[in-house]
Amino acid sequence: MQRQIPLTGIAQILASKDAYDCVIDVRAPSEFAEDHIPGAINLPVLSDRERAEVGTIYNQFDPFTARKRGAVLTNRNIAAHIEMLNEHAKSWRPLVYCWRGGQRSGSMALVMNEIGWPVSIISGGYKAYRRHVQEQLSRILPQIQLLVLAGPTGCGKTKLLKILRGYGHQVLDLEALARHRGSLLGQEPDEPQPSQKLFESRLFEALSYLDLKKPILIESESSKIGEVHVPKALFQNLITSRVIAFTCDRSKRAAFLLEQYQHLTQRPEITQQLIQRLEFRHGKQQIAYWTKLIEEQCWDQLAESLLEQHYDPAYDRSQKRLQVTAQYELEQPGLPESLTIFDQIAN
Repeated sequence: MQRQIPLTGIAQILASKDAYDCVIDVRAPSEFAEDHIPGAINLPVLSDRERAEVGTIYNQFDPFTARKRGAVLTNRNIAAHIEMLNEHAKSWRPLVYCWRGGQRSGSMALVMNEIGWPVSIISGGYKAYRRHVQEQLSRILPQIQLLVLAGPTGCGKTKLLKILRGYGHQVLDLEALARHRGSLLGQEPDEPQPSQKLFESRLFEALSYLDLKKPILIESESSKIGEVHVPKALFQNLITSRVIAFTCDRSKRAAFLLEQYQHLTQRPEITQQLIQRLEFRHGKQQIAYWTKLIEEQCWDQLAESLLEQHYDPAYDRSQKRLQVTAQYELEQPGLPESLTIFDQIAN
């Protein structure tokens, strides 16, 4: 008797990730790029172009003709994927999903089931996963205990987080999840930011590895990191949590930033374009001065001037909303004299 393909709920799947050897997203590449279950691979049963083709046939002719064309394309693509997967043993356990757990995942799973692999389908597909992420973030984010690291640009807060993680502290690095360093010049070189949905998926996954009953160290952020929004519940938690504020000499911070943002000195044309976007706040004369420093490659002067005229005043304004518990002077960016301050405050 043919084994029936089980439908499994997303909560059960996320609670027992080791139950499956591979999570397969069979949606089109553009759907996968927008968001997907962390760790999933994309084996589309229809490409973006093919989906558009079938949709056009459906709208301009009739559903039956569209289904026939869809079947041809789907089976062709599934055959190519199976050929790529044929090295797996009979015990290999794939988990398949599409948009709603319907035809696309069912088509792939049917073939896998006929082969003999113990395949499962996510009940409700990606939509069920997305709904689960939203519900869980809404529940979790207001409750977690945050300990916020604040300080003017160039203090090395991200460096501090990495050091603290190495010493066993729980860390939530929003900038790493957003693929952005959180300022106008913070775009990572040649690395696009995730969509809002994918950022939230990464956030949900990061939280799943933390003990939510213990304090979590996080860097002070604006409500947006580049083009992605920090969820409102998390931002509200962040601005009302305990804060450790750091300061450091401006010239040392400028030198540190030049070391961290070398891609901007190597591609001055991009830096000029970014600086132009500050005209709404600083006016043409200030922008012209910064542009001249870029053209003359006076990077030390540019870094100090940007800190003095733009970043430090912005930080001073943001400080007013924070609940500062303690303040410390750093000898060098990212290097506190002692890490015991975190042990004392986090406990």
